[in-house]
Amino acid sequence: MLTLTENASTIVKDIAAQQGGSESTGLRISSEDPQQGLMVTAAQQPHPGDQTVESHGAVVYLDPPASEQLDDQILDASVDDAGRVQFALAPQT
Repeated sequence: MLTLTENASTIVKDIAAQQGGSESTGLRISSEDPQQGLMVTAAQQPHPGDQTVESHGAVVYLDPPASEQLDDQILDASVDDAGRVQFALAPQT
């Protein structure tokens, strides 16, 4: 199962708070278009079939292909000098 670093959890919670949603608001990672890679969007709730990952109060929804692709990964995140969020994946050890 995908795990989140503390940094990623904090940033996911911040993004969800900016969306003004409920406690179920989080990020949704999907791979609907394999040519574009993974898509990250804010989501109020999971879509049918999504896997829900909760970590340090952050909620991430994964569509089935993304769930399979990220099953053994760690999601990290940071904010660059321009305020853009950068996500990174690393294998779990």
